[in-house]
Amino acid sequence: MCRNITTLRGLEPPATDEEIAAAARQFVRKVTGVQSPSAATAEPLDRAVDEIAAIVARLLDELPARRQPPTTVPPLRRPEVRARLDHLHEHEHEHEHEHEHEHEHEHEHEHRSPVAP
Repeated sequence: MCRNITTLRGLEPPATDEEIAAAARQFVRKVTGVQSPSAATAEPLDRAVDEIAAIVARLLDELPARRQPPTTVPPLRRPEVRARLDHLHEHEHEHEHEHEHEHEHEHEHEHRSPVAP
């Protein structure tokens, strides 16, 4: 996760729904201190991200245009970040395919050795 939320107002082309949701997710993670949602925290965190993203989208639509574009490029527009996400999504798709076709495979957590109390 990036440490700073980048400016979305004034981007050309305008900020996408994906970029707005990513900024909302980053904000929620920062204010809650929850980096990896658990079963107990996933639903309220997802709901907060959706609500904040909707507010930000509406706010960006209502604000006047900027005179100059932001000085930073949002992470989702950086080639190295996009490549990393594309690779991650490709791996997730392959994993889902294995489940759909009931192929035997191991999960990451199955490789970990038990931790002593």
